[in-house]
Amino acid sequence: MSTPVISAREADVLALLGEHLSNAEMAARLFISVRTVESHVSSLLRKLEVPDRRALSRHASGPTRAEQARPAPALPAPLTAFVGRTRERGELAAAVTARRLVTAVGLGGVGKTRLALAVAADVAGDFADGVWFVDLVPVTDRRRVGAAVAAAMGVGEQPGRGIDDALVAALADRQALLVLDNCEQVRDGVAPFLEQLLVACPGIRVLATSRARLMVPFEWVFPVPPLSRVGGGESEAAALFLERAAAVGRAPAPAERDRIAALCERLDGMALAIELAAARWSTLGLDGLAAGLGDQLRILAGGPRADGRHRSVRAVLDWSHDLLEPRDRALLRRVSAFVAPFTAEAAAEVAGFAPLETAAVADGLGRLAEQSLLAVTPSDTVTRYQALETLRQYGTERLAGAGELDDVRSRHLAWCLAGAAGLQEGGGPDWRARFDAVAEDLRAALTWAAGRPEQRADACRLALSLAGLAFTRNLLGEAQQRYEQAASFAAGADAAAVLRQAAGVAGCRRLGDDMYRLYRAAAEAGRRAGDAAGAARDLAAAATAAYRFSSTFTGRVPPADEVTGLLVAARELTGDGDPATEAALALAEAAVVADAFGAVQGAPDNTAPDTVACAERAVELARRAGDPVARSAALDALSGAQSWAGESFAAAAAARARIDILSSAPSAPARTHELIDALAMAAATAVGTGELSAARRWGGQLAGRPQLAEVGDHATSWLLVADALAGHADAVLTSSVRFLDAWEQAGRQRSFSLGPAAASVAMIHGLRGDHEARATWLTITDRTGGKEDHRHGHGAVFDTMVLLHHGDTHAALERIAPEPEEVWKWVCWVWLHWYTALRAEAAVLAGHPDARGRIAAARAVVAGNPVATALVDRAEALLGGDLPQLLATASAFEAAGCRYQWARTLLLAGGAHAATGASALADLGLAPMAAR
Repeated sequence: MSTPVISAREADVLALLGEHLSNAEMAARLFISVRTVESHVSSLLRKLEVPDRRALSRHASGPTRAEQARPAPALPAPLTAFVGRTRERGELAAAVTARRLVTAVGLGGVGKTRLALAVAADVAGDFADGVWFVDLVPVTDRRRVGAAVAAAMGVGEQPGRGIDDALVAALADRQALLVLDNCEQVRDGVAPFLEQLLVACPGIRVLATSRARLMVPFEWVFPVPPLSRVGGGESEAAALFLERAAAVGRAPAPAERDRIAALCERLDGMALAIELAAARWSTLGLDGLAAGLGDQLRILAGGPRADGRHRSVRAVLDWSHDLLEPRDRALLRRVSAFVAPFTAEAAAEVAGFAPLETAAVADGLGRLAEQSLLAVTPSDTVTRYQALETLRQYGTERLAGAGELDDVRSRHLAWCLAGAAGLQEGGGPDWRARFDAVAEDLRAALTWAAGRPEQRADACRLALSLAGLAFTRNLLGEAQQRYEQAASFAAGADAAAVLRQAAGVAGCRRLGDDMYRLYRAAAEAGRRAGDAAGAARDLAAAATAAYRFSSTFTGRVPPADEVTGLLVAARELTGDGDPATEAALALAEAAVVADAFGAVQGAPDNTAPDTVACAERAVELARRAGDPVARSAALDALSGAQSWAGESFAAAAAARARIDILSSAPSAPARTHELIDALAMAAATAVGTGELSAARRWGGQLAGRPQLAEVGDHATSWLLVADALAGHADAVLTSSVRFLDAWEQAGRQRSFSLGPAAASVAMIHGLRGDHEARATWLTITDRTGGKEDHRHGHGAVFDTMVLLHHGDTHAALERIAPEPEEVWKWVCWVWLHWYTALRAEAAVLAGHPDARGRIAAARAVVAGNPVATALVDRAEALLGGDLPQLLATASAFEAAGCRYQWARTLLLAGGAHAATGASALADLGLAPMAAR
């Protein structure tokens, strides 16, 4: 689990909590508002996973509380002592603190990783947001360097952006050191990744290890030499041998130091060679070691690059290998197929064939581990083994030399296919751990199979399995990548089907561009296969995506003529009245021709009745086709059309029906995408019809979707709005921390749902009387959504509530002055009832001459909305001085779950009721209301 990243300001608050200061005292000490302190305390409770303020104080107490606030270095704990390298350690530490990218370069086995870990631990205190270690050994695809770093740092994927962009956004304001180990095998991926990272993240520094420099202009290369042999028996090389030799049970005598120095000289001071030789000390002694090296030392074949860099390591590995029994040699080379730690059972399946019996594999693994050729990782459930990377590469070469490479790789591929199938069939609480344990092997097997035409079918199967598993694991970027990879191995209609899956994942990622591209690619694959109906459906789906999800396009939104051309092409391919094709075409026509979704490139002259009729036709055809996902999409079009027509309740009913339909649909990316969208629309339309409890329920389900775990801004958006309108100030303040953190880490995106969420937080701060915090959140509102949406739609509603609360009735009247028809585009979807009802109330409280006319007009619009109707009834009661009617509206607000308006009504009633209302406002955490 990753270490929580605590900001510098949060660290200050944590330290003052340790002094048991009040919020007001902390605010004065730090020159910030009390509300800001409260937000930081809420964030610390969440990040440090403690239950209350007292636990935070204990966490911060003592002389080391500042250090407690600083993340501990996320570094592997070495199992053996670090020996020597005093000079290199100091020089490399100085380079890391002075340079943005330092690459420690040296031969395989020279000790780069251990030196880097030691230096990272030395300088950890200089980096406020921690030190992070990423081993790139398991990464076989250069495109997955960013994914590996993100996984190590606990950064997940975010809809609307790739994992590299999400990582850059998360680290943009961090002060951290990133240690990238074993960069050589994916050097082509590391270099562009680091260039993007370091340009966008000025506080990030990188210490890389590699056998060759990364070849980027901003790189500072630090050559890591072999261990020094200066000083003979007192040298660093000899000290390493002595320390490791003593660990195997018998320390060399002082008189043997000179011979040890000579042995280390012959090993060129290579750390790995010295350690492997020291492991044989207790059984062979110095004579045996010297004789083995004298007979076996050979120069690495393969050209001058390899010749100059691997001769000593290869000599020791050759010698170690030749000391093994034939069956153990076979086992060592065969288990090199595994990238990640493996079990004895897995090794038996891959390596257990002649001359090695399956039953002998477990015993052989034990012998290899005893000779330091395999590392052992015990756990409560199973023991796993792993070969060091140098040994794994050596074993692979030995496999090729023995003529077993294809055979072992094929057996490993079969093992991966079986393992992937088992993961797809089973679940359980340990599913995630079981997937993580084999994921890198699945990826490596797929990389190998992808390059061999004879393995094309198996590569397709494994890519499909890995795509589904990655989707379940919430690795959405990889899931889309693997579906597209599987499509490249498939043919015809099969390829089209897989591309549709990829499009569904792209939808979950809020990547409209990719949905559009993938549906068009599926159409082309279907057309090549002679599947005209399938191609027509995919072209229609592409056209629909261009309009329905135009707000999620990160690049160019397809122009109307381009999309219309797709729709024409789809119609031309339509043949014998296939119901699914007819349904897809009808939905595309509702989207493109009638603009049911209100797309950015939609035509402005569609009439609402025509749009509703077009959407209703799409719903009926989708019902006949029997596809729940298609029915959901068509109902979304109908909901949008009904919103344009001002039919708020019908729009809400259509949105809810989608959830019921999808609940019985088979689990698939397209269904998941539809369900996420349906929950958002159900929550939004419930807000619009005043059903706040339902809005909070669906908003809560949306916030809990695993696909939105890393995008807390989108996840919590409608829950924030519903809570704010209900008056749940504490819930809003708590959720606002997650919202703001996620929005900033995601690169401060704009969205139609983010603007209202930010504005609702600003409203709560306004109702609390914290005008400084409200101003901050109004600035955030301007940057999260559309300015016109805030000016004429949700902003008018929330601002009016704040102004009325503080008694500024004339400003409220001005804020909501336009007739609803004048701002229809911005109020019709969610805000029509709220806007109309508040407009009537502002007119009454400000003494507008047409207050009674506004009440009558509002009553006709909001009928059926419990909260908006109560607002209109309250306005009428205030206008007529009818106290019983006024108190009746208080009961209506309470029944509707709108505690804020209930309390406000009691205050407006005055007399003995006002005290109850004032107490209720205080319980809600809101400021006293201005006198009427």
